[in-house]
Amino acid sequence: MPEIEALDDENVDEIDETLTERLIGLTEMFPESVRKGSSTAVKGVVGGAKWLYNFTGKTVWIVSTSFVILALPVIFEVERVQTEEAQLQQQRQILLGPGSAGAGMGMPPGYSAPQSQRN
Repeated sequence: MPEIEALDDENVDEIDETLTERLIGLTEMFPESVRKGSSTAVKGVVGGAKWLYNFTGKTVWIVSTSFVILALPVIFEVERVQTEEAQLQQQRQILLGPGSAGAGMGMPPGYSAPQSQRN
């Protein structure tokens, strides 16, 4: 048995091949049809991944710029109107007192709308 171990150690030391050479050697044990099929499959997956990456990038760009151009101005305008309304309501409350929350809406100061009762 020691002779086998010595031979194995010698063979390992003599093997001086790169990983690429080893992989090429391993591919030779498969039939040509399997090698071509796997090569075609890998090329298809890589091509599909590239297409998906490009499509996703373009889609994200279109959606984000459309949002900035179309939606942000509307959001800012709504926020501005709400802020103005809050300031007007605060001014009414300061001038007319705490019971004047609905004063600017056609109701006299201190008047509250009747509550409907449901059975």
